[in-house]
Amino acid sequence: GFVVGHAGLYQALAMFAVAYFIIGMTVLSVCAIATNGALDAGGAYYMISRALGPEFGGSIGIMFFLANVCGSALYVLGLVEAVVDSFGIPPGQEAGTGVHVLPQSYWYELLYGTVLLALCLLVCLVGASIYAKATFLIFLIVAAVLGTILVSFFATRPLKVPIHLPHFNGTETDNGFFTGFSLNTLRDNLGGGYGVDYTTGQMMSFSSVFAVMFNGCTGIMAGSNMSGDLKRPSYSIPRGTISAVLFTYLVYNLLAVLMCATCNRILLQKDYGFLRDISIFPPLVTVGIYAATLSAAMSNLIGASRILYALARDDLFGRALALAKKTSASGNPVMAVIISWLVVQVVLFSGKLNTIASVVTTFFLLVYATVNLACLALEWASAPNFRPTFRYFTWHTCLLGIAGCCVMMFLISPVSASASLGFLLLLLLALHYLSPSSTWGYISQALIFHQVRKYLLMLDVRKDHVKFWRPQMLLMVQNPRGSARLIDFVNDLKKSGLYVLGHVELQDLDMLPSDPLQPQQDSWLSLVDKLNVKAFVSLTLAPSVRHGVRQLLFTSGLGGMRPNTLVLGFYDDEAPQDGLARHPAFTSAREEVPLGFPPLRAPTTPKLLSAREYVGIVADALKMLRNVLLARQLESLDKAWELRRAASPPPTIHVWPVNLLRPDSARYADTCSLFLLQMACVLNMARAWRRARLRLFLCVEAGTMPHAQEEKLRQLLKDLRIQAQIQLVPWDAITRLHWQTCRRPPGGPAEEEEEEEGVVNFPTNTTQVSDEYVCAANKLVLEQSPAPAVRFLYLPRPPADTSLYPLYLHQLELLTRGLGPTVLVHGVSAVTSTQL
Repeated sequence: GFVVGHAGLYQALAMFAVAYFIIGMTVLSVCAIATNGALDAGGAYYMISRALGPEFGGSIGIMFFLANVCGSALYVLGLVEAVVDSFGIPPGQEAGTGVHVLPQSYWYELLYGTVLLALCLLVCLVGASIYAKATFLIFLIVAAVLGTILVSFFATRPLKVPIHLPHFNGTETDNGFFTGFSLNTLRDNLGGGYGVDYTTGQMMSFSSVFAVMFNGCTGIMAGSNMSGDLKRPSYSIPRGTISAVLFTYLVYNLLAVLMCATCNRILLQKDYGFLRDISIFPPLVTVGIYAATLSAAMSNLIGASRILYALARDDLFGRALALAKKTSASGNPVMAVIISWLVVQVVLFSGKLNTIASVVTTFFLLVYATVNLACLALEWASAPNFRPTFRYFTWHTCLLGIAGCCVMMFLISPVSASASLGFLLLLLLALHYLSPSSTWGYISQALIFHQVRKYLLMLDVRKDHVKFWRPQMLLMVQNPRGSARLIDFVNDLKKSGLYVLGHVELQDLDMLPSDPLQPQQDSWLSLVDKLNVKAFVSLTLAPSVRHGVRQLLFTSGLGGMRPNTLVLGFYDDEAPQDGLARHPAFTSAREEVPLGFPPLRAPTTPKLLSAREYVGIVADALKMLRNVLLARQLESLDKAWELRRAASPPPTIHVWPVNLLRPDSARYADTCSLFLLQMACVLNMARAWRRARLRLFLCVEAGTMPHAQEEKLRQLLKDLRIQAQIQLVPWDAITRLHWQTCRRPPGGPAEEEEEEEGVVNFPTNTTQVSDEYVCAANKLVLEQSPAPAVRFLYLPRPPADTSLYPLYLHQLELLTRGLGPTVLVHGVSAVTSTQL
């Protein structure tokens, strides 16, 4: 009567259609999730938490708990209004007459609500079985009342119904009319006629009437809330819920049409209990109203307790809900029931039914939207294990349900909707950072996998362009205990590119009972998390390190995301230091050093890798057209200290883009030199290194017009948009040592020049450079002050003659000895562009 009286028949039918459209879409989602596996206690909370993860599940669980609590209070207040309307002392009278003996005031009505709520509490404390029997009895009563009302519309003759309304100076009497079936009455009630709600004194509107009406449709979750008490929830929930929705929708529409055709607007708007006045047996209508509202209040109370119990059992809120875990001997969560009862009692202080209607409706709509979102996420993830036996849904129905819920939330009450979403967001953030990890599975991972696979297929390597080149690193790590700072440094070098931590385990799978790498995977992933680096982990078994690195270079990555740069630690005789034990991420009292990594190699223990094999790995990478970086003494780089130093002078990065082992081919614009410049620039672009300054060293000889060379280099830097300070370094004395000691064997391979991408390579050049010259070059680099945070040096190609590999490595060791953190760089691909 309230809905039809204010909104009229057309708008009332539209409200029912909108409400049941939203509910229908949600029911389809509920049925799909309910039939996709075993369903436990918690209803919608259980569905959402197991589909969307603990953050969404926990936050929506709290919202749904509050929705049921407020819903229970709403129905108790509705029952109080009905009781007071039947037995209350009329306003303006001091003493009642006949059955009108109950005093009316805020505190008396609160007392009546408390008594009625206590009755609901007693039923819920006994358990679900007595609740089910009570609701079945109530169902029979309501069905009888409904039949009586339908008969009354046809059997009752037209009559005048006196209406006593409260007024500020007493009471006001008005008359409503039951006209029987009348075309004029129907015509008068077709359009809207919003007036003042006589219980609150507030002007009604479409949104406020819809908010009150929608609360009569929220019982669709009553069955799912009892999922833990049902024998076969996957069978009962779809059938019971769909039947209830169809039945109530038909009944609501039928009653709306009958009321509009038989009752005038005054009767509908000003007497919400008019069905009692027109019934052929009025006491039965009164009993039916009491029974229906009492049933709804109990349903919401027991639903709230089951949700609270499920939340407590999942330990999402720790000790805050520990009390709600306690159950009776029969398994009834008595403490959850008592806590829910206390919260409902607090809500009863609001006093009027329509006061909290918009809040309850907003909460329920938010829960329904999230149920649809859970089903949509499961459908979009396309996981093979999502195969519900209920198939009458698509992602379109889920999306329509979400859209309908969100639109109606803001139409009903923008303030309540915004506040609810803000509260939900706070709960999401709190649970994300504070709740323990779960074993339920995260739908986000399935969705990410689905999208990443789709976009990886779209990433076409044939469309690569140098303008959009980025470093994609494969860092080989023997033992993370000795490489923590190197891992962090390469993370700064990747510039939003792919970063893979590679490790080779020297074992033969044929001789092992199972894969030894699987138990190690968790330790590596924990390492990545605690070091806060954005890297993947790739482990492999191989008979030798060189074979393992080849495997990783061939197989790491996927599609267009494959490593283009190999990073190795330097091969020297220094004893490894356990940097992991000193790392801040592992020195905290709350953290434990991962035990999955073996202790570091003792200085006297032979290495797993020979010098020849190490250089062979470099040669293999260059043959496979991978850039190579060799990092020496990066474990001595205290990045935090370097970057915290006083602003004057800022830390520096020294760049030597000339092949110091080839003084007779000092070129600054070949592919390798440009790649070296690019890597230094990429490091400087990293957030942690933005304060650092690049210093570029130009080695010049007398009589070679150094200023012209400097200007040419400055123009190159300008074209490449690289900001760096250029410093001229005379090296006549160094090159003189080279020419004095240079001895070329006649007819040897040194006379064969290999032109490759503008780089002149002498495969046996290592035999032409003396240790004295290399030490002098090392001293030249070392003398440039102030000392930098890190140095970038040109890495020459390994000699073609494999017998010269040890000599090549020896010269690299001499060149970088005592330089501190140093990166030797050799690039084989064009990486710089001057185009837009």
